[in-house]
Amino acid sequence: MTAIYPALAGLGYSVTKKPTFSTKIATAASGRETRMAMWSAPIWEFVLTYDFLRDTATANELRQLLGFYLQMQGAFTPFLFQDPDDSQATAQTIAVGDGVSTSFTLVRTFGGYVEPVGGVIGGVTVYVGGARQTSGYSVAGNVLTFSSPPANGAVITADFQYAFLCRFKEDGLEFEKFAAQLWQAKQVNLISVRA
Repeated sequence: MTAIYPALAGLGYSVTKKPTFSTKIATAASGRETRMAMWSAPIWEFVLTYDFLRDTATANELRQLLGFYLQMQGAFTPFLFQDPDDSQATAQTIAVGDGVSTSFTLVRTFGGYVEPVGGVIGGVTVYVGGARQTSGYSVAGNVLTFSSPPANGAVITADFQYAFLCRFKEDGLEFEKFAAQLWQAKQVNLISVRA
């Protein structure tokens, strides 16, 4: 099971989120360009700022974050990061059944752009042709699998909470103590990875 990045009280409002694509551009002598998109979905970068991380017997955000970083071995192990502002899909169209396929990648729509999610956190409510399904399917990572194929033309939708599959961007993480039992992390850099 993929680890989940901890949600901590000290997360500041200075959060940066950056989608990046990879485009190859060849410019002819005439100035005319030929462009080729190398990726169909972006790589996401997040910069998190923690204004405070307590290190007391009753509140230990420092140990939670530092312990999580150590468990991931820095940039080595990917995990699920749930963006507090971008993590909910409701009545999300997943696919249209063809009467044969049983597996479908869970996606999210953002301003008209559709991309696969990194993973699901919590349960998934699935609808086929508008009818709620109570059994006959499973979810692993970001893949929805039915035990029998949905009917040809049946619209598959779902409600779920999703996360980005990420890793720490660097192999170093800096913490600063600014008062007794209070620390801060000015930059925690995360970058999404492909499954």
